[in-house]
Amino acid sequence: MVQSFNLQGILQSFRVMVSPRLMVPHIVVRDIRDINFEQLHKAGIVAIAFDKDNCLTRPYGHDLHPPFKDAWKRCRDVYKDQVAIVSNSAGTPDDKDDQLAKALESSLQVHVLRHKEKKPSGGQELLKHFDGIKAAKVAFVGDRALTDVVFGSNEGMLTILTKDVVTEEGDNPMAIRVGVISFDGDYGNG
Repeated sequence: MVQSFNLQGILQSFRVMVSPRLMVPHIVVRDIRDINFEQLHKAGIVAIAFDKDNCLTRPYGHDLHPPFKDAWKRCRDVYKDQVAIVSNSAGTPDDKDDQLAKALESSLQVHVLRHKEKKPSGGQELLKHFDGIKAAKVAFVGDRALTDVVFGSNEGMLTILTKDVVTEEGDNPMAIRVGVISFDGDYGNG
């Protein structure tokens, strides 16, 4: 599966030029293993959503990256049915008959948002899914500042950037080039 052209992503990049803070995550972690889900929940984050490619799975895959198994279980134990996946591949018009979304739901046991607008646009669709939960009580986790962090920032969600990707093998070449932003330093556990 290959992602189609993301016009909204290009248009949003102009918005980021005016407000670069939209790309600055609230929390930076190595990967989802470094997220303290219990602490987030205690702090008032009652729902959480994830990008899929290179955050949970290999690009265009549907199986959880094996080292993330324990962290994913902790996340699901804490957030139960308030976990979702928002992908620019699965659940979009590029996903013929929602095949990838259905495979992900079966594999990861969480809802994959069906949405028309690709990140960084479309945050209202996620908030509608979380029915009545205010954006400030939602965390969005992803590996790309220009799509994932901006997606969450546009709506006022807590944003968590994962620095390490699963693999660039098979990823969209443009996403690799545009998505590389370095956040170095010791950020501790979320």
